[in-house]
Amino acid sequence: MNITVISVGKLKEKYLRMAIDEYTKRLTRYCKIKLIELPDEKTPDNASEKEEIAIKEKEGNLILKNIKDNMYVIALDLKGKMISSEELANFVDDLGVRGKSNIAFVIGGSLGISNQVLARANYKLCFSKMTFPHQLFRVMLLEQIYRAFRINHGEPYHK
Repeated sequence: MNITVISVGKLKEKYLRMAIDEYTKRLTRYCKIKLIELPDEKTPDNASEKEEIAIKEKEGNLILKNIKDNMYVIALDLKGKMISSEELANFVDDLGVRGKSNIAFVIGGSLGISNQVLARANYKLCFSKMTFPHQLFRVMLLEQIYRAFRINHGEPYHK
């Protein structure tokens, strides 16, 4: 299985980079993992709705350039469906059984994901109604992907 994580924004914190590197290393046992980090657009203070939409569209165009036609796209979106770790494991396993072995997870910028990217997404996933820093969320996503593979292989993992 091929997993691609496309995220907007540069990772600056060394401790988060170390966590991402660790989960990436662990995942190589189960899949091919690729991380794509795209630059974010600066949002001016007191940006208008129109300006925010334009920023999301610009980031969205960069995201779309990195999505291949054969990818099953899972957008991380506050309006997406919340599922458990076990349900995510089953979902990923089912995708593989159905021949959808190229999965792209998309993490948008601080303003969210553009409508164009959401329209391209095959599935919208929500981890929580809470807001998380985008850099920290990458670690959380990789951990959940790793957990899903451990579950699917019947391997122990802390609950």
